[in-house]
Amino acid sequence: MPERMIKPFLRKIIPEPLISVYHLILAHVAAFYYGYPSQQLIVIGVTGTNGKSTTVQFIGRLLEHAGERVGWTSTASFKVADHEWVNDKKMTMLGRFQTQKLLHQMVKSGCRYAIVETSSQGIAQFRHVGINYDIAVFTNLTPEHIEAHGGFENYKAAKGAFFASLKKGLRKKIDRKEIDKTIIVNLDDLHAEYFLSFGADRSTGFSMRNTQRPFARLNTAPVIATEVQFSGTCTLFTYDDLLFHFKPIGPFYFYNLLAAMTVARELGVGSQALRAAVESLEPVPGRLENIDEGQPFTVIVDYAYEPAALLALYQAIALINHERIIHILGSAGGGRDVARRQVLGRMAAQNDDIVIVTNEDPYDESPMQIITDVADAAQQEGKKDETDLFRILDREKAIEYAIALAQPKDLILITGKGSEPVMAVAQGKKIPWDDRLVARKILKKQYGST
Repeated sequence: MPERMIKPFLRKIIPEPLISVYHLILAHVAAFYYGYPSQQLIVIGVTGTNGKSTTVQFIGRLLEHAGERVGWTSTASFKVADHEWVNDKKMTMLGRFQTQKLLHQMVKSGCRYAIVETSSQGIAQFRHVGINYDIAVFTNLTPEHIEAHGGFENYKAAKGAFFASLKKGLRKKIDRKEIDKTIIVNLDDLHAEYFLSFGADRSTGFSMRNTQRPFARLNTAPVIATEVQFSGTCTLFTYDDLLFHFKPIGPFYFYNLLAAMTVARELGVGSQALRAAVESLEPVPGRLENIDEGQPFTVIVDYAYEPAALLALYQAIALINHERIIHILGSAGGGRDVARRQVLGRMAAQNDDIVIVTNEDPYDESPMQIITDVADAAQQEGKKDETDLFRILDREKAIEYAIALAQPKDLILITGKGSEPVMAVAQGKKIPWDDRLVARKILKKQYGST
């Protein structure tokens, strides 16, 4: 029997507490097997609902600009010093042995820093155990993966468990310098106080609202961005009396940057060096990525797959001049937050001129049923089938149809997968897929130079 069939079978017959014990033991064994590599690295963990991968990469780029060697593991990609490659595993946090192996490779490659995207499901399965984190970063918290955790409070508590574990790790001495345990929190998030409540040597945060809320737990001055100006070409802001120019657009991208800036500052990067590093940053692949093959309309690919991320995306594209929005979306299968499908359908109907619902990552569910769930919600909000609402099973044909419909100055939005190189289908299989490559292929055929 294949492994992908054995695991679901074992889950049905083995009590959950025993599975948890198995996960915990495995985490300790993996760390021991690879010689506890995190002890030789300054480890930065990034958690939250949205923006984790972008924040991870921004932290890495800022530190690299300061001359450091870094490694990271995220939903989007992996990096070990000079070697970077796409994450095609459809997992935010890899298995314990795979993660410890990556950390071991970082040590061997001379990395000083490891940045680990740390998910709530990974925490619940103890994949963070055996990693001695030094900095814990909180980006934001919105209702997501609620069904997997059995409710929002459980989801929040899973994130909290990661912060609670920070102070339990032994303090390290790297290059003869003792490393403080540090918590960094988005002060503009409603749950900031909760994540600041966990013990640490240093507690700080970031904000673009110049918040006046009293945070008793803060013991280090936060990073506050002022005079923030968003546009369709860049973001301008002031920090430490210096004017910064940031190429990626929109408030959501900006919060990811502030988180990364706070980490860099805590690690000793000065304001002048930080400004130069920020101005060197480029948009992250698959996040608000513009696909341009000479067509007279805009095509954007973005990873947004849940309501809060999609709302942030709408805020960003409002900065871009456009006429109609033609939106291609779907929703993940595998029992992943089924209630999300109706929310996505309603949001698309309310914000898009034309909605095209298609296949995304169905796993073992019926792709057409998922499409129906999303499209029916859009229909209930006033969209009409075959007029401004289309149900197209084949994702490539959906993108092709959107491009055929587009008129000059329209904006085509392709969401749900971003830079992911695979699509998860039935029986644990992953088939090659990349929204960006498919869009480019179709655009080149119609608009590219010959």
